[in-house]
Amino acid sequence: MTAHLTIENRTFAEIAVGDTASQSRTLSPRDAELLAALVGPPGAGQPWAAALLIAMLAGGRLPGPGTVPVSAELRFSGIIRPGMTTETRLVVRQKTEPDLVLLDCSIRAADGQSLAEGSILVRAPVKRISIACAESPEIRINEHLRYDQLIARCAGLKPAVTAVVHPCDAASLGAAVEAAEAGLITPILVGPEAKIRAAAQLAGLDIAKYRLVPAPHSHAAAAEGVALARRGEVEAVMKGSLHTDELMHEVMLDDTGLKTERRISHVYLFDVAAYPRPLLITDAAINILPSLADKRDICQNAIELAHVIGIQKPKVAILSAVETVSARLPSTVDAAALCKMADRGQITGGILDGPLAFDNAVSLEAARTKGIVSPVAGQADILVVPDLESGNMLAKQLTFFGGADGAGIVLGARLPIILTSRADPPRTRIASCAIALLMVEARRHPAA
Repeated sequence: MTAHLTIENRTFAEIAVGDTASQSRTLSPRDAELLAALVGPPGAGQPWAAALLIAMLAGGRLPGPGTVPVSAELRFSGIIRPGMTTETRLVVRQKTEPDLVLLDCSIRAADGQSLAEGSILVRAPVKRISIACAESPEIRINEHLRYDQLIARCAGLKPAVTAVVHPCDAASLGAAVEAAEAGLITPILVGPEAKIRAAAQLAGLDIAKYRLVPAPHSHAAAAEGVALARRGEVEAVMKGSLHTDELMHEVMLDDTGLKTERRISHVYLFDVAAYPRPLLITDAAINILPSLADKRDICQNAIELAHVIGIQKPKVAILSAVETVSARLPSTVDAAALCKMADRGQITGGILDGPLAFDNAVSLEAARTKGIVSPVAGQADILVVPDLESGNMLAKQLTFFGGADGAGIVLGARLPIILTSRADPPRTRIASCAIALLMVEARRHPAA
């Protein structure tokens, strides 16, 4: 049985100068997602502090439900992060009719370190408010906030004409139809006609308005989808229910494929609740043991994708197991070489640093503890992994342990390739289509 409690406020008339209230809270990754949705991603701790104070004012008993913040003056002396236990304390300094209350406020870590101090002016409620709620309510918010923002950027754009290769099950065909209904793609369905129509009937989908290009089997469908791209009839290719290798085999053919001078690579765009920004991981799907030259292209592909989704100067962390260059760890040597290549203009548009271990790439606190001074450490936008195995494991750990979703796209080909898994949730597939449309739009209107 769920325990319940009643939260009651204190009206302006009931509040006296000198009254105090405090609240202790351990910040979880779920808090990170919630607070980012409420006040923006946590930067140097300020948004977290603001959200903690709002939660204290409205959810506590001083003044409690019905409180309206007016203004605040805060001084910060520490960084508030997930996993920390903080104590927020309020003290009434002044009352001004008819309803203004000035409170001194402070936020401290469990060890007593001051994180923020200052004052906040609020309008206190003048009527009694009582709210019944679960003692430990589970807070649920939109779990695809950044994906929704990404999709919103596509509003008003002309859908990308997309060859959907072998959409012969309900999941892949449904994703194509949903993306079409969202205005992201105009699908051309490529594959065995009977199987596609059977999948549509099973899923209750109306595909009458979509062009269907017959192909006898998955191999032929992959070849035909690539041929449509080479003829300029489509602006993107989307994987259906065939195996990734089947599609990529046709893409990678020298004479009839979609290769360019750039190495083809894959990027995951992850929405991680505990991380304050979109996170791109590359390459976890195509290049098994990339050479230094391959990694140069992998970096450049990811940087250009970051530009397309709105990250103007992405911070690129070249991952390894350690932060120092060692001949015994080839990935550290590659990382150092890539950074020098960026210095010499062989990789452009981003800020590179490496080698960096994963913790130092995504945690300012970890980087500070190890004495790493870097514009990338702790705030990476792009993680470049040493090889496919490590990237695949990292991506799946984020998915299954971190509750994150990764939208997938293939870069470096003549056009974007939407490479999703049949196990991906629908929202992830839609986000992948949104990325492809933004890439297509950038190609339609190249910068002068």
